[in-house]
Amino acid sequence: MPDTNPIACLLVIGNEVLSGRTQDANIRFIAKGLGEIGIPLREVRVIPDLPATIIGTVNEVRAKFDYVFTTGGIGPTHDDITSECIAAAFSVPWEPHPEAWARMERSYKPGEFNAARQRMATMPRGATLIDNAMSVAPGFQIGNVYVMAGVPRVMQSMFEWLAPRLQGGAPIVSRAVHVVGLPEGIIAGPLGAVQAKFPELDIGSYPFYRPSGNGVAIVAKGTDAAAAQAAIDEVTAIIAGFGKVPLPGEVEG
Repeated sequence: MPDTNPIACLLVIGNEVLSGRTQDANIRFIAKGLGEIGIPLREVRVIPDLPATIIGTVNEVRAKFDYVFTTGGIGPTHDDITSECIAAAFSVPWEPHPEAWARMERSYKPGEFNAARQRMATMPRGATLIDNAMSVAPGFQIGNVYVMAGVPRVMQSMFEWLAPRLQGGAPIVSRAVHVVGLPEGIIAGPLGAVQAKFPELDIGSYPFYRPSGNGVAIVAKGTDAAAAQAAIDEVTAIIAGFGKVPLPGEVEG
């Protein structure tokens, strides 16, 4: 699908994800949320809590994408280094953010706003805050980089605050059909012809394996709802031509 809309990259930052200890729960939420406002997520990278990797990756992707979102590494502990690495990537000081500092200081009892918590109010100079309703500690934006928490509920709150403030394009829509008992390899040739006919769409083939029967789901995505439906109508006819029953929509679950 040609990129006529602004495009985005997501950096998932954290050793715990790469080690397998933590399963990322944010990618799907962000991808769906961005699609709804017309910002296709074109790339996701999972990177460790290593300064050189974070700095280098941020500088690489912020030059390639209209939007860069990060999750993880903005808490109070020693391994939460995303904020200071973003400052280094932009070559600006990492310093107390006056508004974030004041908010957090007010939220704690005297003496509880300790050095660890102060890290969450320390940001790249020039950053603007990303609010969330779950906790007082904000995320932030600098340039085209949007830095959010890794904890899913907090990240979701930040994203919901942020989404209406992003400049997107035409929403990404999808249409789908699935079939049981038709191997993906059988439909591959005709499906390629449909994709060639609709180059403005992303047409994907997704096999599924279940005790009730194996099959394949075909999904057409793009900014033109009529074209997506027309492509799926053609796929539906192809499935029927093989003597199988096409079922509208994606496979549940």
